[in-house]
Amino acid sequence: MDNMKYKFAEDITAIRKILEVSQEEFADRIGIRRATISENENGEINPSDELLEKVYGYAYSRGARLNRIKEMLYRDDLRKDEILLFHGAKSDIIGDIDLKHGRRNNDFGPGFYMGESYEQALSFVSTFERSSVYFGIFNPNGLKKKVYGVNLEWMLTIALYRGTLDEYTDNKIVMNLKKTAESADYIIAPIADNRMFQIIHSFIYGEITDMQCMHCLSAANLGMQYVFTSQKAINNLKLVEKCYVPMNERKYYAKIRLQDMKLGDDKVKVARLKYRGQGKYIDEVLK
Repeated sequence: MDNMKYKFAEDITAIRKILEVSQEEFADRIGIRRATISENENGEINPSDELLEKVYGYAYSRGARLNRIKEMLYRDDLRKDEILLFHGAKSDIIGDIDLKHGRRNNDFGPGFYMGESYEQALSFVSTFERSSVYFGIFNPNGLKKKVYGVNLEWMLTIALYRGTLDEYTDNKIVMNLKKTAESADYIIAPIADNRMFQIIHSFIYGEITDMQCMHCLSAANLGMQYVFTSQKAINNLKLVEKCYVPMNERKYYAKIRLQDMKLGDDKVKVARLKYRGQGKYIDEVLK
């Protein structure tokens, strides 16, 4: 795909409708010429970075949650066989989605990763200055999927792709884990951020049991992710919109993310204590 642009002309009109202001009133409030608003609404010129931040930042400061509204409208228009997904991007997606250049130490290796909600996707890139959120519509018909829960299979598969099961590469259980994951066109699984991986790391290195690990990971729940691992799956995904995220919105979600992290960390401490000694250690699981 070409480098996707923001739907700025439509967005300015929508923002003015939400705030119930004329072009002149809106221009006055953000400190620009009315003609600039008119030219952008008509698509006659491309907005500058400064104008993007002024428009979207002002709208967010006045309670206009445009991107959340877009999410609701896209959901309203979905067909029965379609799924709305979101990709938080640290920078622009340029060209076609290329699965070969994904990071190999991601949860399930190279692939294109998307979340189930706008807020979820944004929370993971909220600290990056040029971050944005892409909306995508996915049709799973004809594709093979693998669904994971917060269980031993998922924990070991994450550890495998994150590179901490290297000493067990010849283990039949580990070999089957890889075969199962690689047989799917797409994967639905809990998100494992770096904090969660540290918990899995503790299990792999024999510091906690599988039961302690599972309960700790459940306590730090971050939602589910869709991982596209085959070109066939990518062909069934269409990115439909790129949403601008102003600084004040990014700061809000960064703060929420920190609060959630603190709560999750506290729950993990309690879970480790409550389930101490219960379950099996890694050498018992992979004996």
